[in-house]
Amino acid sequence: MTKITFFGAGSTVFARNVLGDCMCSPVMQDCEIALYDIDGERLKQSQTIIEALNRGQGGKAKIKSYLGVENRKEALKGARFAVNAIQVGGYDPATITDFEIPKKYGLRQTIADTLGIGGIMRALRTIPVMEDFAHDMESVCPDVIFLNYTNPMAMLSGYIQRYTGVKTVGLCHSVQVCSEHLLKALGMEDKLEGRIEKIAGINHMAWLLEIRDREGRDLYPEIKKRAAEKNIREKHGDMVRFDYIEKLGYYCTESSEHNSEYNPFYIKNKYPELIEKFNIPLDEYPRRCIAQIADWTGEYKELSGKSELPHERSKEYASHIMEAVISGKPYKIGGNVINKGSIPNLPAEACVEVPCLVDSSGISPCYAGPLPLQLAAMNMSNINVQLLVIEAAHARKKEHIYHAAMMDPHTGAELSLDDIVKMVDELIAAHGPFMAAYK
Repeated sequence: MTKITFFGAGSTVFARNVLGDCMCSPVMQDCEIALYDIDGERLKQSQTIIEALNRGQGGKAKIKSYLGVENRKEALKGARFAVNAIQVGGYDPATITDFEIPKKYGLRQTIADTLGIGGIMRALRTIPVMEDFAHDMESVCPDVIFLNYTNPMAMLSGYIQRYTGVKTVGLCHSVQVCSEHLLKALGMEDKLEGRIEKIAGINHMAWLLEIRDREGRDLYPEIKKRAAEKNIREKHGDMVRFDYIEKLGYYCTESSEHNSEYNPFYIKNKYPELIEKFNIPLDEYPRRCIAQIADWTGEYKELSGKSELPHERSKEYASHIMEAVISGKPYKIGGNVINKGSIPNLPAEACVEVPCLVDSSGISPCYAGPLPLQLAAMNMSNINVQLLVIEAAHARKKEHIYHAAMMDPHTGAELSLDDIVKMVDELIAAHGPFMAAYK
């Protein structure tokens, strides 16, 4: 019986998708599922929903909950796979702090979970928790495969891969839906079936390097034409990435609200008109958190009243990775791994997002080749921050937190060095025990 440990099981909607997918797999329907969280109420809710999912798939899985740090090793004992979906500090106070303090300095953000000062702080309060997870895995399940879904993906996965012995891959939702979203948005649905594509770069800024139809014809000329026309013709939710197509020549994997804050180009106090021009939703993530919290209250009341819940397998990679490892049947993913030459014109120690082959031997990154120079340069502006944050977390050096914030493209474009240092100090103080190592 395959054992799956789920960290952050109180993230019930996501746990439902991943674990429901596992129950849909013929080779994992009888798995043992260990739900782990530090929030007892959310853990109880999650177990209720997962048990109903299990009954909807024939009731073959065995499900057990583990609450608190003192039970974590027991949750991990014998695990073949571990899935991570934690959010250290939650919406209140951590996420609010990451938005409100920078705003005092004139620094506005949209999502703040991947890069920018919000991404930096999120990484630094999450890495110590994940490092504890890794030590427990090394102790009680050293052969486990650790599937990380928590952001900031490149910083967290990169840290665990570089500084622990746990076999780790970072997984995102954006790779597998990138070209589909693009083609549908441009009215090119007839090109979806049989399309050929190549994606490589870094998490949330991996590039759609090639896209061809089933006959091998390049779709980019028509994509570029339609994207430019749409950005002129109408306001829509993907204007930044369509601007990437025009200015850089390529589309990237993660949404425009994310990518608007990964560079110095769009959110600028000196040019406030750009916010409207590119339809950029400032403070978007706090709004989503409030809506998700409210929606879940009603959704749980509805779902918890049902003894069985149906489930259709989603596009998440996790269950397919587990299935490929167990069965030996190969499966291709876009995974976040240490570079080591997969993209030769990015640093070897960077965490990159590249095609990977999964089979019974595990997860094997593929050679993606060098990126076009302008795309490598865009990635490097983010990698510089990621590597400095990883080093700050490893060495516990406050100076590297300053350096990371200084090198962040959006932060550095808006604030003076003195204000960056003041802002970082204020954030460290506000995050209290989460940042105790840096005081």
